[in-house]
Amino acid sequence: MGVLYIVSAEEGAGKTAVCAGLARNLMNDGKKVGYLKPQVAAKDGSDSDIVFMKQILGLTDAVNAPDVIQGRDIVLVEAMMGSTADDTKSQDTYSAAREMKAKAIAVEAYSGQASKYIDVYKGFGESLLGVIINKVPERQLKRVQEEAATQFGAAGINVPGVIPESRVLFAMTVGELAESIQGKILNNPDRSGELVENFMLGAMVVDSGLDYFGRKNNKAAIVRQDRPDMQLAALETSTRCLVLSGSPDKSGSPIYNVLQKAESRGIPIIATETAISDIVASIEDALSKTRLNQEQKLPKLAEIIKQNLDLKAVV
Repeated sequence: MGVLYIVSAEEGAGKTAVCAGLARNLMNDGKKVGYLKPQVAAKDGSDSDIVFMKQILGLTDAVNAPDVIQGRDIVLVEAMMGSTADDTKSQDTYSAAREMKAKAIAVEAYSGQASKYIDVYKGFGESLLGVIINKVPERQLKRVQEEAATQFGAAGINVPGVIPESRVLFAMTVGELAESIQGKILNNPDRSGELVENFMLGAMVVDSGLDYFGRKNNKAAIVRQDRPDMQLAALETSTRCLVLSGSPDKSGSPIYNVLQKAESRGIPIIATETAISDIVASIEDALSKTRLNQEQKLPKLAEIIKQNLDLKAVV
């Protein structure tokens, strides 16, 4: 049994995503995988990351229970570091990793700046396998790979992976979108779990509706309630849901042709009283809090990890 600490010195770096992607690839290779998050505040196991990881791993063990370790080929331990090597949180993690004879992988979100945490990572000594740079814009991937190899290499630290950002991983479901904008799903409620990867406003466009909405796939098209022409155009393209803004008391009342088209294509309509400007603000706020909590993201995540991380170097 091996133990691998997945750590970061900043919130939102993507530790859980890396854990999930690693776990799925290991499971595909027939490995039995365990997961721990010992620093979590919710000791009853209600932490969303723990719930999600237990779900995908098929774990029924209590959080942090010794049973999680027994009988596993590898256990992934997710932990936060402090901003310095001397920080109490960092020291506690070093100590726990040594006690479990664990190896460590640090995850750092791409910022466009030189890393501030090299000394924190080096506190693991020879147990450090390397640093993963996460959430890198696709078009900058090659440059970041070269720069990271140079910077961390100078400190004697490996970079086993540079992971590109993916819109799928930041997507929210149709149901989550409806909730975030205080909307009501009028039809096709069985599609509320579909992932929305893009958002398009149709209120002020001068292009042909079909040309405009055809630019992005798997989107939420946000259109004023009084623009059925744009609503119909959106429904002819790759659309996850249609949002009607300014709908009185959320009844929506789309015209018959719009509702019929949405029904025939299996596209939910969300009606909301919220103005478009407020919808945009609500979506931005919701996306900033989006976590990896939908299992349908896993195949894409596993593929990204497999293609961009040297799995043999970290497990």
